[in-house]
Parts: sequence; C-alpha cells; structure tokens
Amino acid sequence: MSVILESSFSIEDIIKTPESPGRRAEPKPAELLLKLRKLQQAKKQFEDEVKETMLLRCARKEEEDALTAEALQLEGTLNEKEELNRSLQLKCEDLQQEAQRQLEQNHQREEVVKQYCFQIQDTKLKHRKIRMKFESQLQQLMEQHKNLSTVFTPQRLPAEIQSAEYTAEQLLKAEQQKLEQLTKLLDGLSHTQNAEMHMDTCEKAP
Repeated sequence: MSVILESSFSIEDIIKTPESPGRRAEPKPAELLLKLRKLQQAKKQFEDEVKETMLLRCARKEEEDALTAEALQLEGTLNEKEELNRSLQLKCEDLQQEAQRQLEQNHQREEVVKQYCFQIQDTKLKHRKIRMKFESQLQQLMEQHKNLSTVFTPQRLPAEIQSAEYTAEQLLKAEQQKLEQLTKLLDGLSHTQNAEMHMDTCEKAP
C-alpha cells in the first residue's frame, strides 16, 4: 500500500522572484543565497518525508506479512479442527452402530435363554407327569402282586409277571429318554452361556 504525503512547500514559490517596481530583472546575490538556503531546507524536509514514507511503507509491509502468516496459521488450525471433527464424528457413528449391534445381540441371547428355560420347564413338567404315572402304575402292580394268589392261578402267574416286568421296563426306558433329553437341554444351555461369556471376554479385550 503506497502512502502519499503532501509536501508543505512549493519549489515554484521559492524560485519565483517577486517583481517590484523599479527593481532590475536579475536577482541580487543575497536573494539567490536566501533562495538557495530555502531550497536546501526544502530538500532536507523532502528527504525526511521520503524517509518517513519508506518507514511507513516498511511497517505496513511487515504488518501485512504478519497478518498473512497469522491468517495461514489460523487456516491450518481450522483445517486440523475440521479433520478432527470429521474423525470424531465417524468414531461416534461407529460406536453407535456397535452399541446397537450389542443391544440386538443381547436381545437375541435373552430370547434364546427364554426358549431354553421354557423347554426345560416343559421337560421337567413332562418328566414329573411321567414319574407320577410310573409311580402310580408301579403302585398298582405292587398291589396286584400282593394279591396274585387270589386273582391269578399258578399257571398264569409267570405270564402276568413277565407282562408287568415288560411294562415296568418300558416305563423305565421312557423315563430314561426324558432324562437324557433334559440333560441335553441343560448341556446346550450351559454351552451357550459359556460361549456367550467367551464372546463377551473377547470383545472387551483390547
């Protein structure tokens, strides 16, 4: 930015010689010396003004350079902040997706556990009914065996005993199958819980 300073003097005013009536056209040495001194003073003043203008120009240039450097620094800081903001935004979105996925997995696990609990309860109920039926039938057989001599003849007694033993064997097999099903369900539930605990441990590990 250029700075223009108006000079406080005029060269023409110094050189110009006032015309007086009766005076000769050529100036006197004293007048020339006076004009020379004025010119020297004007030159010095002009040089001072030039120096001041140059100093102002240099100061303005330094100020502009400083402002430019500061603007570049602020622009770089702004770019870093924007990049950090984008990175944090992406990380936030990833965390939200991970949290949503964890919620869905937990919900699925809860549903699986509920199903296993229902199956276990149902199996226990069926097993209890079978046991009660078996105990009732066994009690009936025991009562019948107590009265074999009055109900059956000696010739039919082996066949009836064999039939009772077969019935008891079938009931025992049915009960054993139900016990095996219950054991498998319990093992499956335990395996699922252990797997889920292992998955949680792996996910939490850094």
